[in-house]
Amino acid sequence: MAETHRHYVDGEWISGEGDETFTSENPASGETLGEFHRGTPADVDRAVDAASEAFEEWRELSRIDRAEYLWDVYHALKERTDELGEIVTRECGKEISEGKADVVEAAHMVEWAAGDARHPKGDIVPSEIAAKDAYMRRKPRGVTGCITPWNFPVAIPYWHMAVALVEGNTVVFKPAEQTPKCAHVVAEMFADAGLPDGVFNMVQGFGDAGNAIVESDDVDTVLFTGSAEVGHGIAESVAADPGKRVACEMGGKNAVVVTDEADLDVAVHAAVMSSFKTTGQRCVSAERLVVHADVYDEFKARFAEAAAEVAVGDPLNEETFMGPLVEAGHHEKVRSYNELARDEGVNVLVDRTDLDAAEIPDGHEDGHWIGPFVYEADADADLRCTHEEVFGPHVALLEYEGGIERAVEIQNDTNYGLAGAVISEDYRQINYYRDNAEIGLAYGNLPCIGAEVQLPFGGVKKSGNGYPSAREVIEAVTDRTAWTLNNSKDIEMAQGLSAEVTTGDDD
Repeated sequence: MAETHRHYVDGEWISGEGDETFTSENPASGETLGEFHRGTPADVDRAVDAASEAFEEWRELSRIDRAEYLWDVYHALKERTDELGEIVTRECGKEISEGKADVVEAAHMVEWAAGDARHPKGDIVPSEIAAKDAYMRRKPRGVTGCITPWNFPVAIPYWHMAVALVEGNTVVFKPAEQTPKCAHVVAEMFADAGLPDGVFNMVQGFGDAGNAIVESDDVDTVLFTGSAEVGHGIAESVAADPGKRVACEMGGKNAVVVTDEADLDVAVHAAVMSSFKTTGQRCVSAERLVVHADVYDEFKARFAEAAAEVAVGDPLNEETFMGPLVEAGHHEKVRSYNELARDEGVNVLVDRTDLDAAEIPDGHEDGHWIGPFVYEADADADLRCTHEEVFGPHVALLEYEGGIERAVEIQNDTNYGLAGAVISEDYRQINYYRDNAEIGLAYGNLPCIGAEVQLPFGGVKKSGNGYPSAREVIEAVTDRTAWTLNNSKDIEMAQGLSAEVTTGDDD
């Protein structure tokens, strides 16, 4: 019988309190990849207790000493990129170059966080009084709970945890139940790096384990990346505790704007990348293409042709562009949105919902296969299919007339505000988009995917309330203390306030 993988708590691999286990399956083939103990709220409590106990000793280390542990992780990620990339591909279905890129992005994040340890983290500001020094210092908040998604199962955990650990916090990690094997590898790397017991803890499991992290009185910060529905529930729960902080990065109904001044070679390439990489299962994927009337017909023909020919297949094959969807339930969701679009009266251009048998690789008949679904719709119509996030290769073409102002109006006509791109050779159009698009991640003459770790990653409106990833996670996991130090024997107050102490008349 194969080994059942365990949780990692207080420096030990443990089975936990519950008897229940769950399996991980390859979404391309149905192959079982491993069995895992399902964590309980009691297991989370044990992990939080360990993290709380380890916090004081961990925070007393210098930032540089803390970062030394992460350099070991960085080198392991670099040395094992191909191996771990294949694990990512087998477990979440991303084609192999994306699986490796997931690991590379994790290495970049760890490198950035560990390197940042030697940079000053505070602000020296001028005081109103010449004899005073004024500055701000950052302090770790305590225990950080990290709840991460399946679509970037190595990169996003390190987005959350690398900065949190370098800044002196301890961590309780609840990975997505769809990718527990990837999470197990993440935990092994921290264990191999020799972090002190309790500094890093992992509990595998489902929503009840994540909820236990959110509700724990001893978790100081919650970092979440995932669906808007779950994220908003977490934010609402944490809001009841003014001492706890939450940063959520959630979904999007992202758009690529193609103006009348666009280079259509760039536009089509960017649109295909934005729409179909990771089979549309990125929070930053484009599900709307907003195209000017002057170039609409040509763009439509070229994009539809590309969508009809995109290679769907075995994600381990380097010729594959799109792998499967992650699981059966999500497959049904995407199918239902394709059917909804038809019911709402759109004009379907490409429908590869049901792939031809010849497109499904031998031995992969049990995979969760789907191809691109492309349609055109009225930009002014109040349709669910053009306003709700699908999280799959489901793409609407929306034609517009007029200037860039109209395109941005359509771009902003959604409750989400995560990512977007504008394709134009006119810098004035790009600048207008830059200043008026309601998004947290913006791209010019590029796809709306492709984050870099030295930039913030997060959205506005329904897409998030903070930046629980990349460099801006520091704002969530630290508190700033404003210091004023007097270098004089006299006390002089700001704003002209008198420093003289009076006691009243003696008689």
